[in-house]
Amino acid sequence: MKVEEFIEARGHTKIQGTHQTTLEFTKETHLTERGNCIIGVEASKGAVDLSYEFKRIVQNPNSRISLYFDVGKYREVVRGFGSQGLLLTNPTDLVVRKSNYICNRTLMIRSDKSAIDLPRGLISLLQDPSRRIEVKLVAEVDAR
Repeated sequence: MKVEEFIEARGHTKIQGTHQTTLEFTKETHLTERGNCIIGVEASKGAVDLSYEFKRIVQNPNSRISLYFDVGKYREVVRGFGSQGLLLTNPTDLVVRKSNYICNRTLMIRSDKSAIDLPRGLISLLQDPSRRIEVKLVAEVDAR
């Protein structure tokens, strides 16, 4: 079984992309230097906005999640896993984590990338506030 979600976000002048264990999209419009995991602002969805079908799949411990986004010449894919502990109730944020840590903002755990792993050229493009980011999320689980 597979479910897709689509999210739009924007760049911001303060995007740094230097966090070692997470990356994040937020519905917030402002960004401070502390938000070094944020790679997109003004997102069209937070965790709570994801569909029931998507949440049901990612809350399966056997689920796999992929996050795809294109910016300029860059095409990125971030892969991770779901968990029955995922809450997905945060109204503003979606956080991808390399660790197993879960809170209401966590979209996936044990991801293969965090903000620091993204190409620096991509981060430069994301520092343009007029830059649109189109994100596709895919949640899959084997129907066994």
